[in-house]
Amino acid sequence: MKTNANENSVKKAGDYKFYFSEIIKNNASCNTFGTVCSFSFVQPYSSCKSSSQIAASETQAYFLSFISLNMSVPEGFTKVTEDSHRSSEVINSNPYGPNPADFLSNVSSFQLIESTLREGEQFANAFFSTEKKIEIAKALDDFGVDYIELTSPVASEQSRKDCEAICKLGLKAKILTHIRCHMDDAKVAVETGVDGVDVVIGTSQFLRQYSHGKDMSYIAQSAIEVIEFVKSKGIEIRFSSEDSFRSDLVDLLNIYKTVDKIGVNRVGIADTVGCANPRQVYELVRTLKSVVSCDIECHFHNDTGCAIANAYTALEGGAKLIDVSVLGIGERNGITPLGGLMARMIAADRDYILSKYKLHKLRDLENLVAEAVQVNIPFNNPITGFCAFTHKAGIHAKAILANPSTYEILSPSDFGLTRYIHFANRLTGWNAIKSRVDQLNLHLTDDQCKEVTNKIKKLGDVRQLNIDDVDSIIKDFHADVSAPSSSGTLLEENAKRQRI
Repeated sequence: MKTNANENSVKKAGDYKFYFSEIIKNNASCNTFGTVCSFSFVQPYSSCKSSSQIAASETQAYFLSFISLNMSVPEGFTKVTEDSHRSSEVINSNPYGPNPADFLSNVSSFQLIESTLREGEQFANAFFSTEKKIEIAKALDDFGVDYIELTSPVASEQSRKDCEAICKLGLKAKILTHIRCHMDDAKVAVETGVDGVDVVIGTSQFLRQYSHGKDMSYIAQSAIEVIEFVKSKGIEIRFSSEDSFRSDLVDLLNIYKTVDKIGVNRVGIADTVGCANPRQVYELVRTLKSVVSCDIECHFHNDTGCAIANAYTALEGGAKLIDVSVLGIGERNGITPLGGLMARMIAADRDYILSKYKLHKLRDLENLVAEAVQVNIPFNNPITGFCAFTHKAGIHAKAILANPSTYEILSPSDFGLTRYIHFANRLTGWNAIKSRVDQLNLHLTDDQCKEVTNKIKKLGDVRQLNIDDVDSIIKDFHADVSAPSSSGTLLEENAKRQRI
């Protein structure tokens, strides 16, 4: 509900919050003062140092200045809370949600198979100790994922021990392991204590010729043998083709129908080389949905940048489960990222996502994995990128102060984050500067705020600004307009002489 702008909607300066972030440019590192979003750059981890390791002589730093929007708006605007701009002013039906025409859609009822400890272990930089695997597994479980997928216990002796250790943690998430379609692998897998086994074999001509060398008849026979064995142990079983989108459609449907008849829990589609686009995904999922009765799981690589879009489209088409990893780490440039998919899904069904996942833990989860694999959070990462909720242009700042929905589809508060206005730059607007003036407990008219904003812009054309620059300009300007004029001073002196 909107409030009257005259009803004392402007808070005192002490109610505003400002944060400063010092960016160590040479080292792509950052020091954070207060609860400001973390800053990071895509740089080799070896070049990064903590602030304590950087000598003052090495440091070339600059400050970015922000207005935290945990505050009221300047006079003349309407105060808009996080709740009000999402309730009374939005259309009841979500235009970004499930399409009513997609009667098979699982956009509001999907599940996550979190594969950081399987697909993510195939990331070039990844090496997870047993202790780190357990820490990540617990963090994923706390976040709320449905399944945690682990590296095949056949991969190495330590992989088997790690699988057994995680199975004994008693997590809420079901534990899966990912194996080849081979009886030897299946026998080892079921002995580890997992809740389910994910079986995979290549079905494209490329993989049949250059990888395992088996024909479709052999694949079907092996799949039946492994599936029946795993089912006899009373645990879940998934069968997936590898390189599904480069496989012959008739071959795919035949093998899926075969395994569906013997009772798999789900079948998997894998875009192993990241070649698929959303239209192809939708068509294949809908086609497969018409020939199997079990759930469909989808695994999308991000080689062509479609992993998130493909995952969402798969759910629209009737898929039930999506494979993800933290930061999307995996073979080559990885798979559908957990955080990126959360951004897409909360726009589609906010209530479902908030009821199921602890989104405020996402940043810590990503930091945990980023540190483990020695990378930085990408600057343009959905949700947790360092300026994901920072507004800079004057037009944007003015609108955001009035109603955050003007330039945001996601609410930072849903993720335990804060919204900022970056005002120390030549693109700033007078509304943002007026907010800073209020925080400094100074008083300037709107016209004066516009005048001082022009001064800030002029300096911003010459060099990069920091908050001290802006404050200095504002304070000097305020002192000038507040001081008595020279003519007024002379009149006062003459009056004193006459009294004497």
